[in-house]
Amino acid sequence: MVEIIQTNGSPIKAWVSGVPFEQEARAQVARVAELPFIFRHVAVMPDVHAGIGATIGSVVATTKAIVPAAVGVDIGCGMIAARTSLTASDLPDDLRPLRNAIERAVPHGGPGLRGSWGDKAPPHVVAAWAELRPAYAEIFAKHPKVEHNYDVEHLGTLGTGNHFVELCLEERDNSVWIMLHSGSRGVGNRIGTYFIERAREEMMRLDRALPHRDLAYFEEGTTGFGDYVEAVSWAQSYAAKNRELMMTNVVTALARSNKLPAFTLNQHAVNCHHNYISRENHFGEEVWVTRKGAVRAQRGELGIIPGSMGARSFIVRGKGNAESFSSCSHGAGRLMSRTQAKKQFTVEDHKKATLGVECRKDADVIDETPMAYKSIDAVMAAQDDLVEIVHTLRQVVCVKG
Repeated sequence: MVEIIQTNGSPIKAWVSGVPFEQEARAQVARVAELPFIFRHVAVMPDVHAGIGATIGSVVATTKAIVPAAVGVDIGCGMIAARTSLTASDLPDDLRPLRNAIERAVPHGGPGLRGSWGDKAPPHVVAAWAELRPAYAEIFAKHPKVEHNYDVEHLGTLGTGNHFVELCLEERDNSVWIMLHSGSRGVGNRIGTYFIERAREEMMRLDRALPHRDLAYFEEGTTGFGDYVEAVSWAQSYAAKNRELMMTNVVTALARSNKLPAFTLNQHAVNCHHNYISRENHFGEEVWVTRKGAVRAQRGELGIIPGSMGARSFIVRGKGNAESFSSCSHGAGRLMSRTQAKKQFTVEDHKKATLGVECRKDADVIDETPMAYKSIDAVMAAQDDLVEIVHTLRQVVCVKG
C-alpha cells in the first residue's frame, strides 16, 4: 500500500506501511519534492532513513537536471550474489577457516585491517584497471581534483561501514550462496564530493534559490551536467567491476580451501546498483532517475535486498510498478544512527543477535548490529506490490571491514 503525502512541491508516494518513517527523513524528502524539475512525484521505499544530501531509500525522477548529492559519494554502491553447487552439508562444522580465507582474499577496511592492495594488486585486477583507466584519465584531465591515488589499489576491495561479504544458505534447498555489498570506493567518493561542490558553486554563480544547499543541481545542456554524467557513469562501471572482481576472488579462495569439496557457480551472478543515475522511460517520457538506496525492479528483473548481520536477505524479481518508477528497497534500512547504536547496545547484545553467524563480534561493529536496522520482514511486507521473493537467504558467514 502506498501513502501519498502532499508537499509544497510535487507529491511524495511512500511505501512505508508498518515501517518507521522518521520526521527528519520526511522533511528531507519534502525538500527534494520542492525542486522545480521533479517528474510527477518522489518515490520513497520502505527502508527510508535520513541521509547526507538526500534521503536514503528515495527514487527521484527529474527532467533536464540532476542533483549530485541525491546520488551521494558512494557512487554505484550495490550488491552481487551468486548460487554455488554447494549445499549446507558441504560446509565444515567450524566456519572460521572459511571466513579467514575470504578475509585474506578480499582487502577490507577497519581498525588494524588491510583496506587496499597497496602495491600488490593481483594480475587480473591490474588488467581490469587497464581497461577502466583510459576513460578515467580523460575525466581527471578535465577535473584534476577527482584523481585518486588508490584507484587500482581499491579495485576488488570491500571498504568499511555496511559493506560486507557473506556466505548464505537458501531456505528451501540449503544451497550455498555468495553475496557481497560494495561500491566505487575512494575514487567514487572523490568524484561525488567534487561534483557536489561544483554544483553548489554553479548555484551560487546563477543565484539560484534552493530548499537546501545539498540540493544544488546541474541543468541538462550545461558543461557541468555533461561532465557529471560522464564521471558518475564511469564510477558506476568501476563499482560493478569492483564487485565482479571480489566475487572472483572469493570463489577462488573458497575453491583453494581444503575445507570444501570442488564446486561451481550454478547461475549468472545478480549484480545491481542501488546508488546511481539512469536514463529511463517512465509514463511515456525519457527522464533521469536517481536511486539513492533503491534498486531497479523492472518487470522480471532480478535484484538483491539484504537484511542485516543477523537477518534474512532476499533475491527478488521486480513487478515493474510504475508508481515506484520500477524500484524497490535496497535493504532493511537503518533504524538509528551509528552513534546511537554504539551507545544503546553492548558486545553481548551483538553476540546474541548474531548467534549462529561466523562474523566479527567486537565493539567496532556495534553500529552494524542487527538491532540498528529495521525489520527486514516488515520492509518486505511493505513492498509486496513492488517485488516478489525468489530466494530467501540466511547468512552463516559475514565478513565486514
